Amino acid sequence: MFQIIGILVVFGMVFGGFILAGGQLAPILHSAPYEMMMIGGAAVGALLISSKGKTALATAAGLIKMTTGSKWKKQDYSDLLALLFTLTKTMKMKGVIALETHIENPQESTIFSEYPRILKDHFATDFICDTLRMMTMNLEDPHQVEDAMEKQLEKHHHEALEPAHALQHMADALPALGIVAAVLGIVKTMGSITAPPEYLGRMIGSALVGTFLGVFLAYGLVGPFGARLQSVIDEEATFYKIIQAVLVAHLHGNAAQISVELGRGVVPTAAQPSFAELEEALSNIEAV
Repeated sequence: MFQIIGILVVFGMVFGGFILAGGQLAPILHSAPYEMMMIGGAAVGALLISSKGKTALATAAGLIKMTTGSKWKKQDYSDLLALLFTLTKTMKMKGVIALETHIENPQESTIFSEYPRILKDHFATDFICDTLRMMTMNLEDPHQVEDAMEKQLEKHHHEALEPAHALQHMADALPALGIVAAVLGIVKTMGSITAPPEYLGRMIGSALVGTFLGVFLAYGLVGPFGARLQSVIDEEATFYKIIQAVLVAHLHGNAAQISVELGRGVVPTAAQPSFAELEEALSNIEAV
């Protein structure tokens, strides 16, 4: 919602100020379709040249993510802590062997099936299962496990940020592409150099629309889109950081309740359950 309001404010303030200052929208409206074809088309083409096909598709999907925000809601964070509590408590009470059936086939696990939104996220599920699998292979050094998890998180986050970086690269290119469109307009104007001054004035004004659109799109729309998308992706990455915090705390010998409490501290403030809320959620879990 705020993004839509922001777009309306950008257009309203820029073009509203232009009209109030006595400007006429007719020359801009006349030139905009052709200029947008050159500038926008070149920007999209450059994106396709510089990106993998998967990244280009993810960039388009990222425009939706930018407005909807993080896919993880407050209940998801509570569910994640409850899931990790169950897994770590099972390991404490029954040993690593009791977890093998759950981590080898999480889709059929009675524990994971209680949390379908988490189970649907392949990285979250694999991240939990792979880490627990390392523990079942007697890799119990907390520092080694933490380092291995950190590398996985860095790789995943780097790949997830590719659409945001693609939008930022597009924003960086748009002012220069606007100049390209403006130069082509000047070339067209020079071909009619013997025309009356008022005609030449309209042609030069149309050419300058290209420069305006390039800068306007870069700093008023595409650049902020990229920044917003990066913010959403960074917020989603915190979800996986909680998994790391809880499992590393477990390896340090903490009780399951303490481990998830340390994980609760990593939850973003807006979605963080209170101590009492988490305690109530954990008390509702059936005894393992």
